[in-house]
Amino acid sequence: MAVKNSLTKPDFESASVKYESNGTEVTLSPAIIRKYLVNGQGNVTDQEVVMFINLCKAQRLNPFLKEAYLIKYGNQPATIVTGKEVFTKRARRNKDYAGQQAGIIVQKEDGTIENRIGTLRLQDETIVGGWAKVYIKGYEVPTEITVSFDEYVGTKKDGEINSQWSKKPATMIRKVALVQALREAFPEDFQGMYSAEEMNVIEPEADEPVTEVETEIIEEEMVDDPLS
Repeated sequence: MAVKNSLTKPDFESASVKYESNGTEVTLSPAIIRKYLVNGQGNVTDQEVVMFINLCKAQRLNPFLKEAYLIKYGNQPATIVTGKEVFTKRARRNKDYAGQQAGIIVQKEDGTIENRIGTLRLQDETIVGGWAKVYIKGYEVPTEITVSFDEYVGTKKDGEINSQWSKKPATMIRKVALVQALREAFPEDFQGMYSAEEMNVIEPEADEPVTEVETEIIEEEMVDDPLS
């Protein structure tokens, strides 16, 4: 049964959607999502639940395997993000995928700028951005993306850089660039899918139960979701 907003509340909560994800049948309903799949334990709206179900079904994501998260804290708009492993795994399954490169853009002490593969940064260097290339079979020029560090750095409500971006700034900005390059190279594979790094939320740890994620840090650092 398709989930529709016109259903009465009891019917809406029990209405289920079934689809296949990597050979596994996934069943989702508003009741299942509210009970098991909301990180942060916020009170998600019917519209947010429907959006989450529709994305998971359209992109064949299995939220029980941490391929998608519905994150909600307090009265903030819910944020839907895709798990970090999905992007690279799905790209490698595409028959036209021919490899990728990604790294950071640093400004050296003398002011010069360097694109560097990976995430190595020296103490006297400043991270100013990230870059990524995705190679597609049959195309002479790869899909290439560069992103500004200042545009994506995660911050708390007071403007201070949050804990994840403070500890791993190079890793975070590289991931933003790579995800965007993959999405541009293969739009059908990644339509509507955004990483936690792009959305300024913290992805729950893969080994944590989805209903028991610690919320103190994220509640402090959560900002409005620009895509809600």
